[in-house]
Amino acid sequence: MKAITPVSIWTGGQTKTANNLELAIVHDNLESSATFYWQLLSVTTDADGNTNSEQLAQGNLTIDGPDYENWGSAQDVNDEAFSWAAGQLNLQLS
Repeated sequence: MKAITPVSIWTGGQTKTANNLELAIVHDNLESSATFYWQLLSVTTDADGNTNSEQLAQGNLTIDGPDYENWGSAQDVNDEAFSWAAGQLNLQLS
């Protein structure tokens, strides 16, 4: 999970604020493409120090072509995956 610059999302008849991007790989053919499952979350900490999260949006992204090739050669593939996904979703990592 990576913190993002907060974004407002309309969900369930309310405007809520997403402040984290969760990303998981659901498929990688190890040759030319991979699919990520993403979630935008509202993560808060209560007075007792308990962390709570609420999913506000979700979907899938597929990385392929030169983006996939560059991702595979990145020094830190996890950070590169988050950077790529944030760019696709028009988000800024914090």
